[in-house]
Amino acid sequence: MAGHRICGMSFASVYPHYVTKAERKGRTKEEVDAIIRWLTGYSQEQLEQQIAERVDFTAFFASAPAMNAAREQIKGVVCGVRVENVEEPLMREIRYLDKLIDELAKGKAMDKILRAPAP
Repeated sequence: MAGHRICGMSFASVYPHYVTKAERKGRTKEEVDAIIRWLTGYSQEQLEQQIAERVDFTAFFASAPAMNAAREQIKGVVCGVRVENVEEPLMREIRYLDKLIDELAKGKAMDKILRAPAP
């Protein structure tokens, strides 16, 4: 799976698709960015820099300041693949992001998407 073509694609080329998917369902670019920041630890400025530099997915995740430990709570199916069963680490990170964007587009509340602990 390490040679999967998405690994070499620029994050910037896929990012607009995440935003479009969310906006089609009445969600916002800001919510997409919040999800990406939660997952990766990038600041908004760092995220925008990664997009501007057109880094590929491999570099995008390798450079992430602080991958959120709570991402391991992300479960479910994306593109017919159970996220928690993806063995290749980079593909698992990509699938985590895909799953979070899917949850946003399906109307799930941000605190649930971001795996906020119950009060």
